[in-house]
Amino acid sequence: MGYSEFTLKQVKKDFNLTIIENKDITSDIKEIEISENLSATLNENVPLALAINTEKARSELIIINVLLELKKIFKNELSLFSGTEFNVDKQKNLNGFCDYIISNSPEQLFLNSPIITIVEAKNENIISGYGQCIAEMIASKIFNEQEGESTSVIYGVVTTGSIWKFLKLENNIVHIDLKEYHINNAVKIMGILSAMVKKNV
Repeated sequence: MGYSEFTLKQVKKDFNLTIIENKDITSDIKEIEISENLSATLNENVPLALAINTEKARSELIIINVLLELKKIFKNELSLFSGTEFNVDKQKNLNGFCDYIISNSPEQLFLNSPIITIVEAKNENIISGYGQCIAEMIASKIFNEQEGESTSVIYGVVTTGSIWKFLKLENNIVHIDLKEYHINNAVKIMGILSAMVKKNV
């Protein structure tokens, strides 16, 4: 099986989760100004990515540039992993490859202390990415515990590149933010990602 096979219904059942999907958890978070470089890159890349309209184009032209900006904001105190194999518990099907993982550590040669998992929604369907993202969030929590890292909250993102949706796992409760944000509002997206790094969501 693996992360990508999980549906929202399946992950809820398998891990005895409570899903809360009617609560606004991000609207009060302050925007963060993005660099002129990212602004120019998005102005040029977003129309092209939407015209090409493939997951690969959205990933390479939009998503990775947003995440690299986040890394710069935190002066490389974060590490960023893309397409990384993340096998935590094969018996629970918590295995496979993750689109992106943000780790609260400067170590880039190996994964340490994952705090945000990011799933690129397939076929531009945000809802279809929830199960995979939550499974990766659970795996991140288990991984941190195995490494002796006390992390009570893990965050998740499901994105098409143009649309961004944010999730939060605390204990056995998953909050799926009521709102979604378009890449045109990159300052808000960056503000939320930064707040997640600081665990202020």
